[in-house]
Amino acid sequence: MKKILLLIFITCSFALAQNVKPETLIRKVKENFAKVKDYEVDAHIHINVDFLKVPETDAKIYFKQPDKVKLSSSQFAMIPSEGLNFSPMSFFKGNYSAVFVRNENYTGFNTAVIKIVPLDDDKDIILSTVWIDMDYFIVRKTEITTKSKGTYALLLNYDVGKTKYYLPVSMTFLFDVKTDNLHGKFGNNKDTDKNGQKKKSMKGSASITYSNYKVNKGIPDSIFKDDKKK
Repeated sequence: MKKILLLIFITCSFALAQNVKPETLIRKVKENFAKVKDYEVDAHIHINVDFLKVPETDAKIYFKQPDKVKLSSSQFAMIPSEGLNFSPMSFFKGNYSAVFVRNENYTGFNTAVIKIVPLDDDKDIILSTVWIDMDYFIVRKTEITTKSKGTYALLLNYDVGKTKYYLPVSMTFLFDVKTDNLHGKFGNNKDTDKNGQKKKSMKGSASITYSNYKVNKGIPDSIFKDDKKK
């Protein structure tokens, strides 16, 4: 019922703004990313969280369509799982309704802002807001609200003039998530509040710089099988 009311509110609020077809933009974004069957990339990760001191981390990230992702690092690597995967397929899947909100100049790029409401009751995502680059049909920014994992945003930077595939060179991940949705272990870090109780949520950010992409080289499924052992 809440999803229906939310959808009605969004549809009514932005009915006059439907001069852009969101389905067309989403299809073009999907077509762009579908060219990437898999990739392996080096990542430098910097975590900024109030009550934790997290060392900067070098890692390798593996991705394979449609949704296999793995982070491999010999160092401490704490990051919410959503921060590992910038694939637009994660919020453009299943049944949903998409509504065009407005055009916006976002950090110098001409973008269309689209709100996406999942229609399946079993989906954890409640609402996604997506900034789609109107020239390159890539996602520049997303803001996502979920039922169980909190809220987060992805801010993506690209160098489209130097790569065949539109993959980001850096990303800022802003999160307010539950502590049980983190990639890595806390160890002896102070993840408790002033009363000594374990914190139920965590606010912070992660800055990730990507380099040395290896795209469509073929990654076996076995790469992802031992992820829980890391």
